Amino acid sequence: MNLPLFIARRIYRDEDDRKKVSRPAIRIATAGVAIGLAVMIISVCVVLGFKHTIRDKVIGFGSHITVADYMALQYEAPNPVCMDDSTLQMLRGLPGVKHVQRFALKQGILKTDEDFLGVTFKGMGQEYDTTFIANSLIEGCLPAFSDEKNSNQLLISKSMADKLQLKTGDRIFAYFMGDDNVRTRRLTVCGIYRTDLKHFDEALCFTDLRTVVKLNGWQADQASGAEITLLDFNKIDEADMLMSSVIDRTEDKYGSIYSSLTIQHSYPSIFGWLELLDLDVWIILALMVIVAGFTMISGLLIIIIERTSMIGTLKALGAKNKTIRHTFLWFAVFIIAKGMAIGNVLGIGLCLIQRFTGLVKLDPETYYVDVVPVEMNIPAIVLINIATLLISVAVLIAPSYLISHIQPAKSIKYE
Repeated sequence: MNLPLFIARRIYRDEDDRKKVSRPAIRIATAGVAIGLAVMIISVCVVLGFKHTIRDKVIGFGSHITVADYMALQYEAPNPVCMDDSTLQMLRGLPGVKHVQRFALKQGILKTDEDFLGVTFKGMGQEYDTTFIANSLIEGCLPAFSDEKNSNQLLISKSMADKLQLKTGDRIFAYFMGDDNVRTRRLTVCGIYRTDLKHFDEALCFTDLRTVVKLNGWQADQASGAEITLLDFNKIDEADMLMSSVIDRTEDKYGSIYSSLTIQHSYPSIFGWLELLDLDVWIILALMVIVAGFTMISGLLIIIIERTSMIGTLKALGAKNKTIRHTFLWFAVFIIAKGMAIGNVLGIGLCLIQRFTGLVKLDPETYYVDVVPVEMNIPAIVLINIATLLISVAVLIAPSYLISHIQPAKSIKYE
């Protein structure tokens, strides 16, 4: 039989104890643990949701790794590379690669009778993964992505549509500057997308690969490059090293030099900002643990002082200091467990409400999303619970040694 656990359970269930001065201390300690744990769960779920939502949006436009001409990647020069079947097959065969898709870029101008707008046309082939852009579609349909025929269809963003006062089905002239001439195309707006990433929404529209390749005057097997999606984003650095060793600084049949670049290096400011969120989470976690720890320490000290007579009696009956310390640590575990139960219900409940209702809104101009994103990461929640329990109990070990200084002769008379 575990004597400390038995005594702690009897003390915790003692109805008379709730009428003493320890009652508010226990409530404050329980509330401290509950609020701290709830805030930690909400913080981690929101930050993970925010990071992954923004990251997935950026990756949706640029994939994990881009293979293109060296000058194009370093200086944004419009240099093509050969992306024939053998090159694509070689890239698809590399370890960790999930999907490979070609793309071609061309700067141009969209013009209506009232206004004009400079944009980047992104041409995609039939192998293009439409999952992201289809999920971002708010009106119309996707263009017929092809490298064999011109569809003359155009997918534009909501911000472009608002500025040029366009809607699906409208036809618009597009102008492209060449070496010594200006080319004109009349395109049909087949769809409108919205991602709330201002950097992309204001600049990028989609059409078929063949249209952009012909406008650039390239060969049929040339493109701006290939976008590579990995099986595991967390292994992007290893995949980039492998990509560099296989394809970097090799020359295609047209004389262009292949190179590769990760999405993190393409958009360092966005990913650097997302990394800073991790620091904010650690600060919140530390503050909440400190708050919970201090409330538990104060509560335990009050309980020990109030139970001085009982401690003296136990010592007089032969109980060791270690046994009594363990008794009060078990008592603290009961309080912590109750606070954690309340904190889990509160934290997980609020996260689920936000996830399924989108109750809390955000300004997409500032945060790139219109609602607070939440990701229910079960392993992270379990880890937070375990860490909270262990840390809360650990900080109580030192205060529990106060019991060693209580003398039975004096404590039995203590009131």
